[in-house]
Amino acid sequence: MLLTEQERLREDIIRLADQLGHNRRSLMPILQEVQRSQSHVPPYAMQVIADLLDIHPVEVYSVVSFYSFLDERPKGRFVIRLCRTISCDLEGKERVARQLENDLGVGFGQTTPDGRFSLEWAHCIGMCDQGPALLVNDRVYTRVTPGGVHEILEECRAAFGAYAVHGKQEHPI
Repeated sequence: MLLTEQERLREDIIRLADQLGHNRRSLMPILQEVQRSQSHVPPYAMQVIADLLDIHPVEVYSVVSFYSFLDERPKGRFVIRLCRTISCDLEGKERVARQLENDLGVGFGQTTPDGRFSLEWAHCIGMCDQGPALLVNDRVYTRVTPGGVHEILEECRAAFGAYAVHGKQEHPI
């Protein structure tokens, strides 16, 4: 019997809750895993998580809507977050931002039409002495230049090709 996408998601969440616990302390780790595997936390997943952890669905939604690394809208396979602190500003963040927008054809807060890249601001990624800094998924890049943007995006595209060929479940990079 073939499972629907929602049934597979439900089974995955049940497995996560069995591993991480069926209590409120497990909420964030479960949400992070769903975000990682689905590129977002769909409303259906929020309801399943609330049921499994015996908490109100609005509590789950409030966590998803509060944290910038969680989102109920689908994000790209590669989420690029550029630091927007004053220290990165002083090191040329705006030029890097313009290069990202030009190369990807989208603005901050948007995802490319092919679903590969989402472009976002980060309030601080803790690399103030090495700006401009950005994150691609969980990987940090420091002292990024407009020319370096091309290399970073090519690295992502190459990783995406390997991802598509091997059918891996996790995010490349």
